[in-house]
Amino acid sequence: MELSLYIQHGDALYEPCVEEDISFSLERKGSPGKLAFRAVDDGRLPVSEGDQVLLKIGGVELFYGFVFTLKRNQTRMIDITAYDQLRYLKNKDTIIDGNLTASELIRRIGKEFSLSLGVIEDTGFVLESVIEDNQTLFDIIQGALDETLQATGRLYVMYDDYGYLTLRSIENLRLGLLLDEETAQGFDYSSSIDNGTANRVKLAFDDEKAGTCQIYQVQNGDHINEWGVLQYFEKINSPAGAVRKAETLLRLYDQKTKKLSVKGAFGDPRVRAGTGLAVSLALGGETVSQLMVVERVTHRFRQGAHLMDLDLIGGDFFG
Repeated sequence: MELSLYIQHGDALYEPCVEEDISFSLERKGSPGKLAFRAVDDGRLPVSEGDQVLLKIGGVELFYGFVFTLKRNQTRMIDITAYDQLRYLKNKDTIIDGNLTASELIRRIGKEFSLSLGVIEDTGFVLESVIEDNQTLFDIIQGALDETLQATGRLYVMYDDYGYLTLRSIENLRLGLLLDEETAQGFDYSSSIDNGTANRVKLAFDDEKAGTCQIYQVQNGDHINEWGVLQYFEKINSPAGAVRKAETLLRLYDQKTKKLSVKGAFGDPRVRAGTGLAVSLALGGETVSQLMVVERVTHRFRQGAHLMDLDLIGGDFFG
């Protein structure tokens, strides 16, 4: 495993002497990519907040970000924490706009905050209004992506692709990679209908002019008989597309929530949060064999070894 780690300080490029693990973590939403490592502080490594950090493995560009935290002590070691440019989406702002897609919103925010944009796939769905007051840019963008998901059933993932803010459909993030008992040191799996499951969807629109309340409801009778009534309820601002939205929400929520945690899997630099992986595990009385989505991943590099810790979720994400 050829691992290359560099720090760009001014016009000079340095390769620090790293002790112990290099840890690279990604989450599917709401957090920037994080790189953490410990380097020898021998007085010949000039590093300061804002310096660029680059990580490559076997020629694959893995991380491009900026130093945010330096921690020194008497052992002449320095702990360095760097984040990719999604860190700047923690800034807060107020946005009042409308008649734009989530893709257009991301481009607008990226331009305003001087972020480098890469591939931004067209989400298609037009948001009637975006009204966010004193919210993080992460939350503003995620709200637009969540509304798009509820209206269309299409899930998009925003991430930093080696210095370029990127938005892609989850259908385009599948990997031909299998997780099974032979590729991981340990795992925990759970399935539940206790949180995030609904077999009845009810949407209500208050028609103030007519003085009535219009109800749009869909349900799965078989699952109601099996699980009891688990209802998702929401008041909507417009009846336009209400039936389609209700049907889409039922498809998204009328299923068990499945979670899988994997420790010590063989590392693959292509795996990021949002990646779709094939899972095949025999778990006592249940066999799990499906595509699952990486919610978070931590890549660990130590003494020539590359391992991953993964949290995955199951669901109807791939059409």
